[in-house]
Amino acid sequence: MQGERPRELAGPDVWETCRELIPARGVFAFLAEHRDGLFPAGMFADMYPSPNGRPSTPPQVLAVTVVLQALYGLPDHDAAQALRCDLRWKAACGLGLLDPGFHPSLLTYFRRRLACSDDPGRLFAKVSEVVAATGVLAGRRRRALDSTVLDDAVATQDTVTRLVAAVRRVIREVPGAAEAAAAVCTAHDYRDPGKPKIAWDDGQAREALVSALVNDALGLLDQLPAQPDGPAADAAGLLALVAGQDVEPAGGSDGTDGRWRIARRTAPDRVVSVTDPDARHIHKNRSRYQDGFKAHVSFEPETGLFAAVELTGGSGPGSHDAAAAVCLLAGEQEAVTVLGDAAYGTGELRAHLRDAGHAAVIKPPPLRPAVPGGFTGDDFAIDDQAGTAACPAGHTVALGRPHADGTRLAQFKALCRDCPLRQRCTTSKTGRVLSVRPQRALLAAARRDAADPAWKDEYRRWRPPVERAIAWLVARGSRRVPYRGITSNNIWLHNRAAALNLRRLTNLGLTRTTDGTWALA
Repeated sequence: MQGERPRELAGPDVWETCRELIPARGVFAFLAEHRDGLFPAGMFADMYPSPNGRPSTPPQVLAVTVVLQALYGLPDHDAAQALRCDLRWKAACGLGLLDPGFHPSLLTYFRRRLACSDDPGRLFAKVSEVVAATGVLAGRRRRALDSTVLDDAVATQDTVTRLVAAVRRVIREVPGAAEAAAAVCTAHDYRDPGKPKIAWDDGQAREALVSALVNDALGLLDQLPAQPDGPAADAAGLLALVAGQDVEPAGGSDGTDGRWRIARRTAPDRVVSVTDPDARHIHKNRSRYQDGFKAHVSFEPETGLFAAVELTGGSGPGSHDAAAAVCLLAGEQEAVTVLGDAAYGTGELRAHLRDAGHAAVIKPPPLRPAVPGGFTGDDFAIDDQAGTAACPAGHTVALGRPHADGTRLAQFKALCRDCPLRQRCTTSKTGRVLSVRPQRALLAAARRDAADPAWKDEYRRWRPPVERAIAWLVARGSRRVPYRGITSNNIWLHNRAAALNLRRLTNLGLTRTTDGTWALA
């Protein structure tokens, strides 16, 4: 049952009594004055469908607490303590001076209700409605895109720890697995959550342990029947994945003799922890890597407001910056100018922006000639209608049949044999082969546009402010996500963006007029 505010407060009204102590133009004072207009009770009615049961803590109080918690980067216990002891928090939530607040577990239940509802991002959506109502974005049609890596909330696990943890999870969640493990698992006492006790400086002992753990995992999976969709199937699938992604047959073995070793390669889309299977190993560049997720933002650079945010896995479908950009821009009702670095410079995204009517001020990825200072793909004349390609020396060849991704090859091989420009074109002994991609013309036009001084001026002026948005997003310890999994952390990211937007709006003078409309002073 949805709870309502009590008619009588526990003690004096903090806002009425202590408003002189709270900064007038700030988030706390704004919420104290306008929390019911920002988060009306009916906004949460679908989260409490039953009229029966004990009334909950009023969801407006929980919503305000979640916003402040996201703004200040506090864990549940500290947020509950702040609500109990901090006058600013009490005023923002409309509590009396003697109100003890609530138990931290209620924040967990509230987030769970949000996640299970039809609109888990409703707090961000509500603040976005306020942004639209003020008209602060009217006429401001630039959107700067960027992404950053967020660290996961769990410890990084090595191969041995992952294997032990995955077997323990199967024993815990799959019916009949405990009996099967007792019969076939001999490498380790899986009642012990720690690592097996061996001489870790002994290479042969480590190899024997890896082989035994993999054989335990495979033997346990062989003993279990197929599981219906649910936690049991997820646990068995995770064990199969962990047992295969990081190991390979030992030297001279095909795996049938039970000899395994840690693989000398990295599996694509590798799971780094069985505690949080959604976390991924992410390379920000060649020398820096992190385990976690990617946060993508669309930012209005003049006002400093987040237009959209999205959290994805660190790798896999939808995690690339260009793919996430489509989701970020889906809510734009009018054409905008999209600014982004080379990570957003794919032909597919440019084609999408063109079809949607948006303008792209996106840094194009550089062309790397096969020979330093030599010819690039832009130096070849491509005739899409005739299906031909001509090289700088004037040789013309027909384009091959399209591959699955639409790429066509122009093979100049024999024509390069006596070509006087060969030293500037290719280092291949068999001659030049040019890959012609479907969006080649779009990318070539983008490179020409990027050479225009006016284009450079706009990019340099409006693209850098998005770095400020990223700095705001990861401040106060928010570089590390507080929860496990993409779903929970995506809700947290939206709540944090909502809190940052609310803070920015209050700095701009957000208020509510007597007729109930939002405006900037």
